[in-house]
Amino acid sequence: MPIKACDHVPATIAQPHTARGCEDCLKTGDTWVHLRLCVHCGHVGCCDSSKNRHATRHSQAEGHPVIQSLEPGEDWMWCNAHHLQVG
Repeated sequence: MPIKACDHVPATIAQPHTARGCEDCLKTGDTWVHLRLCVHCGHVGCCDSSKNRHATRHSQAEGHPVIQSLEPGEDWMWCNAHHLQVG
């Protein structure tokens, strides 16, 4: 998949609010598959393979389109507005 430049990627990437897991799943005692970072505000949510899809829900609710993988060894970003891997 080609990596595209995107105007939605902020100049400064927000730091994660937590390293413990999906913020919303931790509140409810639920589980997740993979973690995603909202690069706009630092919210940590679960991926779309997780049943709650908190990262996408956060993106839609807050209007923050770009997420980044928080999985070890991964640094890719995805723009939900353009449905593209971005950098």
